[in-house]
Amino acid sequence: MPDVPIPKAPDPALDPAAYLRSIYAVRQRSRLVMQNAKANQLNHFDVDLTKFKETAGYVVSIIKRDFAGDYQSIPPHGRWQHFEVGGRPRVNQLLQSWPSTVDAQERTRRLIDLFLVSVLLDAGAGTKWSYKSKESGKTYSRSEGLAVASLEMFKAGLFSSNTEEPCQVDGEGLSKITVEVLAKGMQVTPQNPMSGLEGRAGLLIRLSNALNNQELFGVDARPGNMIDYLLTHPSTQASQVPIIPLPTLWSVLMDGLASIWPTARTQIDGMSLGDAWPCSSMPPSPPAAPWENIVPFHKLTQWLCYSLMVPMTKMLGFKFAGSELMTGLPEYRNGGLLVDTGLLTLKQKDMDRGLETWHSAAQSNGRQDFEVVPMFEATDDVIVEWRAITVGFLDELLGEVNKGLGLEGRDKLSLAQMLEAGTWKGGRELAEVSRPNTKEPPIMIISDGTVF
Repeated sequence: MPDVPIPKAPDPALDPAAYLRSIYAVRQRSRLVMQNAKANQLNHFDVDLTKFKETAGYVVSIIKRDFAGDYQSIPPHGRWQHFEVGGRPRVNQLLQSWPSTVDAQERTRRLIDLFLVSVLLDAGAGTKWSYKSKESGKTYSRSEGLAVASLEMFKAGLFSSNTEEPCQVDGEGLSKITVEVLAKGMQVTPQNPMSGLEGRAGLLIRLSNALNNQELFGVDARPGNMIDYLLTHPSTQASQVPIIPLPTLWSVLMDGLASIWPTARTQIDGMSLGDAWPCSSMPPSPPAAPWENIVPFHKLTQWLCYSLMVPMTKMLGFKFAGSELMTGLPEYRNGGLLVDTGLLTLKQKDMDRGLETWHSAAQSNGRQDFEVVPMFEATDDVIVEWRAITVGFLDELLGEVNKGLGLEGRDKLSLAQMLEAGTWKGGRELAEVSRPNTKEPPIMIISDGTVF
């Protein structure tokens, strides 16, 4: 790839909100918490660095089991794979269902329409929800169930205002979404409850207004029209294929979708920062400046970035310069891996508080699981610290995992490949073994569907 200039991070001294909303800040701020982790001086977790190689070894074993001898075939972490649950190539089948008169750009627009809505619906659904495919009759849960449900709603035209073309997402179509409409599409009933249903519906309803930004999303207010914006952006290099600086795509998602996130989030100078939270492991304010105690994660925006880059790359040959700026996703599968392998242990005072919250929640909803785990709000300092060190340890694991696989130079796995084939999958499998009844992570997060 030719050298493409990547813009520098915003200066936090001049514009702290712009800095904390940037992709640069996620890794830079998390590293400060990691320094405390390496010294075993965290506020909520004990760190046993003797378990680091064991954790890396487990990830290596998962990757070898599934991809030995063919590591380059590992796809980058993204939503595409979730649509393929059960070995059925649903995305390719969708592409084949469209007439040949639909060109590659329009096909990519439609996939971006689908992927964006599907990612926004991809918060933890809880352990009791599942979805029975109308096409195959098979039942799926968790991320794969949400993927299949969103795909079937997309094909049915639930997000489109164009009666002649159901397979699109546009602002007018999304304006028809209500909690009741989404519940019906997701097959949610009192017997099949979903966590955070209202939060998901709220995201889609607010997305209908955000798509009115014609510069980014065109006159017909479709997420897929962002490819036209990216192709004509001054920072895009027209080589043999378009080369787009990652921060340009990041700005489309971060700024173009800013209004969809709940307003009751951390703010600096009246600007909502999105998925960014105060953390007691950071320099306290005062004497530090108010922004210096905040750690940003932007997990859903990063999940969108990872997911949308895949169809743009596969369908149109786009390349993204600076994709290494992306971090590991700070969510409960990657973070759960670190806890279930013993690298991290929740301190007793926090364990007691989290278990009390779990029991209180269990009483209120009549839950009687045998597998009891600590539970916290997404805003809790325990969760913020856990997510920050998850970002840091994923970076550390990448080098150790490549070493364990014997990969060097161009053969090394990218972070996105390790997430896909190793840490996310490994975290889920450890949860299934450690808590076979619920398959929940070792620490539960009370989510409204807009963070996880």
